[in-house]
Amino acid sequence: MSRRRVAIVTGASSGIGWALTERAVRAGWNVFAVGRRGERLGDLARLLDGATGKLATLARDLRTPGAASEIVSAALERFGRLDVLVNNAGGVAVGPIAEQSDEALREQMETHVIVPLALTREALPALRASKGQVFYVGSGVARIPIGSLGAYPPAKAAVRNMVRVARNELRHDGIAVTYVDPGAVATEFMTRAGFSGPPQGIAASPYDVARKIFAAFETRQAVVNAVPWQTLFVAIGEALPALTDFVLQRAPGIVGLEALPAPAMQEVVPALPEEAAAVAELPPAAPAPPVEEPAAEVPVAATVDVSEGEYLPPESEEVAHLERPGESTFELALAPLEGRMHKMNLTSEVVARLLVVGNELEPADVALGWAGMPNKNERALTHQVLDALADSGFLQRVADEKYLVLRAAS
Repeated sequence: MSRRRVAIVTGASSGIGWALTERAVRAGWNVFAVGRRGERLGDLARLLDGATGKLATLARDLRTPGAASEIVSAALERFGRLDVLVNNAGGVAVGPIAEQSDEALREQMETHVIVPLALTREALPALRASKGQVFYVGSGVARIPIGSLGAYPPAKAAVRNMVRVARNELRHDGIAVTYVDPGAVATEFMTRAGFSGPPQGIAASPYDVARKIFAAFETRQAVVNAVPWQTLFVAIGEALPALTDFVLQRAPGIVGLEALPAPAMQEVVPALPEEAAAVAELPPAAPAPPVEEPAAEVPVAATVDVSEGEYLPPESEEVAHLERPGESTFELALAPLEGRMHKMNLTSEVVARLLVVGNELEPADVALGWAGMPNKNERALTHQVLDALADSGFLQRVADEKYLVLRAAS
């Protein structure tokens, strides 16, 4: 049996699930990561190769009969124990709730309510043995229901309600149950649906949310409000429903529901052939709708995945013109640091694996990943490498110690 603590994380192909998996594995946890997109899970495995903890992945449709049992059994077979279950996967079928099909309604309720409860049920024996913990990821729309998001708000309201029930029922087994309000997170699911998404000034980073969730692995707190000031405003809005509805109807951009102009939608939504269709954290596919890759095709704006959004920026013209025959801009970006990287055993291959579009990088985590226990010089080199990639258009500085990946290594 593994001596390391073990977590199952659903919705791990990108977004909060990706960030949480990365943080936990780097901190020494063993993680069984489940997602729809096998190729993205492969990218995650390569990124975490050599990290302190171990990662096992499974590309699976969570709504497939028997999937919950399969996931828990596979995790126990691989790692021998289970300490934490994080129900992070989710999706939304966009459109008026009264006009949605029975299947779309079922998919949303199944993804957010039935599947997490099924996973919890299957994991109970292992969680009782470890006195473990279950996380359910909710949303502010559980308290302030917003139109145009189909059954997503009522599904999240059900999540918030069932957490309280499960917490009271499992307390006697020594199992902690935690509700997570992630706030408005910076993913592209809203723009894929034709909405503006949360304003940049208020959008939370998936890595910031993941940091709060991971901290609760130790504190076992009942509620994680990832962005406390947003939770406060939601509580005020919940207490004043008439005023809140009035404001949202006239200023939908406050919550990211301002419609994008048609050309903007065409830029964001086009390449969604097989990725748009149901509503769950399912087998390999891109984060778009409730059921990624294995689902049938559906109008692009009809269904969008919430937890698996990724940022797809336009190519940078400033970077493109720097390319030379036989040499990529990635190689050019690192060329001034080549000697120092070689001296400190930091290879370009390791750096290239960091460049997963939409991820956020923090120098401390990056240095920990390639150097183990980084010294002053290794931390300095990490900053220089990230700054060089930012200057070349591969990264965007979003804070003093944070970079957003805009482009993959070419």
